[in-house]
Amino acid sequence: MPWQQIKARITDTEAEHMEQLFQSLGAVSVSFLDAEDEAVFQLEPGATPLWQQTLLSALFEEDTPIDEILLTLKSASRLSDEDLVVETIEDQDWERAWMDEFKPMKFGERLWICPSWTSPPDESAVNVRLDPGLAFGSGTHPTTALCLEWLDGEPVSGKTVIDYGCGSGILAIAAALLGAKRIIGVDNDPQAVTATESNRQENGIDAAVLTAHLPGEAHEPADIVIANILSGPLVELEPILSSLTKPNGKLVLSGLLDEQSQALINAYADDFDMEPPVVRDGWARIVGTRRA
Repeated sequence: MPWQQIKARITDTEAEHMEQLFQSLGAVSVSFLDAEDEAVFQLEPGATPLWQQTLLSALFEEDTPIDEILLTLKSASRLSDEDLVVETIEDQDWERAWMDEFKPMKFGERLWICPSWTSPPDESAVNVRLDPGLAFGSGTHPTTALCLEWLDGEPVSGKTVIDYGCGSGILAIAAALLGAKRIIGVDNDPQAVTATESNRQENGIDAAVLTAHLPGEAHEPADIVIANILSGPLVELEPILSSLTKPNGKLVLSGLLDEQSQALINAYADDFDMEPPVVRDGWARIVGTRRA
């Protein structure tokens, strides 16, 4: 049975109201998509943030009077013809269609991120098994990719690593599989801690090598500290991240826009020799070496 789909461009503040409106008009499902390739970071435990520019996708049964639905939408909201797209969607195996969207991705020379339902393209490579999800990164955003590529090119074998803001644990797991001897993930969201622990087990990594927990526990300084968060929190966390980095250790900062790079460099300049930012699609990664 074909379905009728309406896509509406909305803002994050309209999401709850618009979801209720579409459901009241008979939508059998409502989902939210990124309209402009914008990173979303979960700052508060239990929060479910959306993109500022969000694409709402609603499915209706085949015999739904879509013209009447569109008229009601335009009269009950600010939506205009330019904000609305109607499509016919043929019935299919939706779970398989979703899974087919995600393929193994390569970062650097030897590191791959592979969904659990795929076979690694190179069995001899360093293969991280990680399924994509709504709340946590799976490697597709430029900031995550920049950090993964740095790890792939850095001699991490035998070193200690702290992944501050670990999310899914993708960077911590990559560091472990690349040979780091001890990795600690830290995140203020209990869901992230749970996800990191689950993904650690999925990748066959011992808890003696990688653990994750909420902030607050004391740690010895590490050889490498990675923080892929946001520019504002990275500035606020400078005393903590600096104290967690060993003398001559590396600090990797990402999750920031290129135009925010200089402010981050200035914030850490007293304790670190900061390298020029590496930029991709407007997002930046900055690496610093802790002065002895």
